[in-house]
Amino acid sequence: MATKITIYTDGAARGNPGPGGYGVVLMSGKHRKELSEGFQHTTNNRMELLAVIKGLEALKNEGSEVTIYTDSKYVADAVEKGWVFGWERKQFKKKKNPDLWKRFLKIYRKHKVKFVWVKGHANIPENERCDELAVAASMQSDLKVDSGYTNENPDLF
Repeated sequence: MATKITIYTDGAARGNPGPGGYGVVLMSGKHRKELSEGFQHTTNNRMELLAVIKGLEALKNEGSEVTIYTDSKYVADAVEKGWVFGWERKQFKKKKNPDLWKRFLKIYRKHKVKFVWVKGHANIPENERCDELAVAASMQSDLKVDSGYTNENPDLF
């Protein structure tokens, strides 16, 4: 029987683009894990998508049944409405964040994933926790470089 895992995710950017971060809460049975990381210059959508990727990449067993709760319509709709698969067929031509979408699809296909959109800042405890993690990560002093963003927009630096 496949392991059932619940993942909550959130991304944040101060300035959009600006310093950003993501937060993830993974839960399965009595197990719980939190992840977060901050970046110097990025966008909210990149952090929303990276949160999902990092959550899925943290899973140890392929074939898990995963429900992802996100307040990002960008991510949830792209997958649940099938847009990302059309983008992939067109090699992400004129689409933002192709580096992350390709990375997402690689890990997404290793599991049985369902997305559930939740309203942000609606007192959903785990979503609020992800927001706290994402914002705190964006404020760290040792922020990483989001190389996908800088490669996409080299004239910004």
